[in-house]
Amino acid sequence: MSGIGGRGTLHVVQVLGGGSAGTGAHVRSLSAGLVARGLRVTVCAPPSAERRYDFTRAGARFVPVPMRTRVEAAVLLRAVSADAHLVHAHGMRAGLLATLALRRRDTPLIVTWHTRSTTPGLRAQLRAVTEHLVARAATVVLGATSDLVDRARRRGARDARLAPVALPAPRTEGESHGPAEREPDPAKVRAELGAMGRPLLVTATRLERERSLAVLLAAARSWRSLQPPPLLVIAGEGPDRALLQRRIDRERLPVLLLGRGDDAARLLPVADAALLVVEWAGRAPLAQEALRRGVPLVATAVGGVPELVGDAALLVPYGDPAALGAAVGALLGDPALRETLAAAGRARSGSWPTEDTTVAQVLSVYDELAESLRARAARWRP
Repeated sequence: MSGIGGRGTLHVVQVLGGGSAGTGAHVRSLSAGLVARGLRVTVCAPPSAERRYDFTRAGARFVPVPMRTRVEAAVLLRAVSADAHLVHAHGMRAGLLATLALRRRDTPLIVTWHTRSTTPGLRAQLRAVTEHLVARAATVVLGATSDLVDRARRRGARDARLAPVALPAPRTEGESHGPAEREPDPAKVRAELGAMGRPLLVTATRLERERSLAVLLAAARSWRSLQPPPLLVIAGEGPDRALLQRRIDRERLPVLLLGRGDDAARLLPVADAALLVVEWAGRAPLAQEALRRGVPLVATAVGGVPELVGDAALLVPYGDPAALGAAVGALLGDPALRETLAAAGRARSGSWPTEDTTVAQVLSVYDELAESLRARAARWRP
């Protein structure tokens, strides 16, 4: 691909401010795809991101941007972006950083909104201000879900478009940016968890005193009457692990908090069902993995979840432990329903964007903006 105004290969700076594992994996996938299509890609992110995702191996130049202070990070990003044709920020923190770094420059800014915060109070008000600033500064906002696109428009985005993010393919043994995915021995995993001869439910969440966990634990009380009672394993870390464990012990709930280093994806191949109980989610990796693997899913009908799963999952209202408990009970008591959902999940996952189509969609936006800049440069050329 030629550059803008004859300046050579198109140079794109990808900005990652931290964010979720899904966002980092997407930036690596996108960077690899863009490099393969002839673009020059620079990734600016905290130093730990390179260790985790190995952007250099994907063909990108990596520039560590410490996030100690926003001003320091913005100054560094501004210098790195001096010869960039486009800057693409991922997430609100990265979007704000890029907005500050590109002040009084005409470099196009694309910001992908992957998720949104549900934290109430003052932080929610500050988040709204940030969203407003980023939405108005961006040349184009790409929303991973329809409700994020609507939110960006309400915040003042000039151009907001739906751009679903593909779940990156499982890593292979030869890649260095993380351990290879290996299929576990079902019997061994179940024995380790104490789930022999009983249904296994898997979920992932941060271990904090919040409504989602309260709903999960309340629903778990109703599962004690099922025969055999299912075991719910929760993957995640957080400051309230000890407090939650005391409640589980006190109420004798069939719930196991996994240790550090365990993850839900490792357990999905041996799970009878997956649970996604959240106040908001976009294209949740847990939901995508479950459907792709044919694991029946029960999820809260929030955010982008309904448009992600369609009729391939059981959806329940958020904040309703009775509805969640009943849905899980019905699922475990109906083998035909589980088979139907497993087949529907695999079919649904086949309709999602692939990594290639995700790169192609983003590249079409880059081409559009590059052409606009070329046309502008031609008008001003003597």
